[in-house]
Amino acid sequence: MNAVFFNEYIQTSPRFMTDFTPWTLFVDTGIISVLLLLGKLMRVKIRFIQRLFIPPSLLAGFIGLSLGPHGFGIIPLSTQTGTYAGILIAFIFGALPLISQKAAKRDADNIGSMWAYSQAGMLLQWAFGGLLGLLVLNRIWPLNPAFGITMPSGYCGGHGTAAAIGQAFSQFGYDEILTLAMTAATFGIVAAVIIGLIIIKWGTKKGHTSFLANYDDLPHELQTGLLPGDKRESMGESSCSSISIDPLTFNLIIVAVIALGGYCISKTVSHFMPGFELPVFSCAFVVGIFIKKIFDKTRTSDYVCPQTIGHISGAFTDFLVAFGIASIKISVVIEYIIPLLILLVSGLIATLIYVLVMARKLMKECWFEKAIFTWGWFTGTMAMGIALLRVADPKMRSRCLDNYALAYLFIAPVEISLITFAPVAFLNGYGLVFTGICLAAGLAVLATAYIKGWFIRKQ
Repeated sequence: MNAVFFNEYIQTSPRFMTDFTPWTLFVDTGIISVLLLLGKLMRVKIRFIQRLFIPPSLLAGFIGLSLGPHGFGIIPLSTQTGTYAGILIAFIFGALPLISQKAAKRDADNIGSMWAYSQAGMLLQWAFGGLLGLLVLNRIWPLNPAFGITMPSGYCGGHGTAAAIGQAFSQFGYDEILTLAMTAATFGIVAAVIIGLIIIKWGTKKGHTSFLANYDDLPHELQTGLLPGDKRESMGESSCSSISIDPLTFNLIIVAVIALGGYCISKTVSHFMPGFELPVFSCAFVVGIFIKKIFDKTRTSDYVCPQTIGHISGAFTDFLVAFGIASIKISVVIEYIIPLLILLVSGLIATLIYVLVMARKLMKECWFEKAIFTWGWFTGTMAMGIALLRVADPKMRSRCLDNYALAYLFIAPVEISLITFAPVAFLNGYGLVFTGICLAAGLAVLATAYIKGWFIRKQ
């Protein structure tokens, strides 16, 4: 079967046109998998891509977007790819409580300043985007009131939050929010990498970096993403014998059960409260916390491997990014291109100023490394933040991730609340109230940091 015949068969077969069947999912997953492999090959072979640290999932998404149904129509992806994001994000958020580990309660001031720095930045980014959209852009163009929050949902949240926010609005017929949020997330990842590397180069020249003297001294494996034999790490531990059930299967079914529990709770709430629907991912996160507590009480946690769960979540994230970018409707982006560019560029400038200025005021140690990490996840994803941190701090001596791990335990509930209630507020006409609360809360966090003495005071 040659490529032309296969493409014609896929596009004309009834089961790949209007009806969604298991084979639709099979082909979509297979095609995206091929694109992910192609993206990985490009990362390994093309020097330009290596220097920019562009992840294969992003490359796969761009190829799927340009050659898929929303581009030239060469690759026979189905029109259902946009719906996969809502499912994948439920698995990702359901896995979060199982991945989080209790960090040692030391360096209280460093952890507190990291919490204040990250929490305030997140809240202020949501406030900035929402207010810019409501008070400025909406007065110039006839936009959806929620237009402004597509920036923080894509930047600080990444493709996962963009999918969650977009799906919430899509249920009420506002499909453009999903495309705009996904576009913001994609734009953010590219900006996170390119601007992040520029910041690191600037930091090395100015002497701000604590552990990197020369940008050009980066290990080759960081650029290609392929680890040599002596630098490879275990993906996790086998907590049960494969003669009964494969360890990977055991960890995967736990995540799947949590996601299913979140779905059931969401549908139960909407059944008894018509017109009100909790996002599946939020419910999955709550179920994950509940399951985690049960596992801890019954010592079942001894048999659950956080590293394996983390890799499962990472796999879902790779597919989410690829599917999410491939499902972007270019026509919608073109329709909103001018206000969207104003929103996204303004968001980048505001975030960059906050990250660099506030890091110097709040971080007593390794301010630059913590700033570059925060820039990565404030504009792209947590993975981008870690990737940039590894460039500036190859041996992870700044303890940035150690401090962030404990700080995020307090950040996560706020982040989930933002994602859950932002659509509810804007859909019911309370967008300005929501953004006002975000602004007040962000300033309150900074005030708390000042009172606690976490700000660096000039002698």
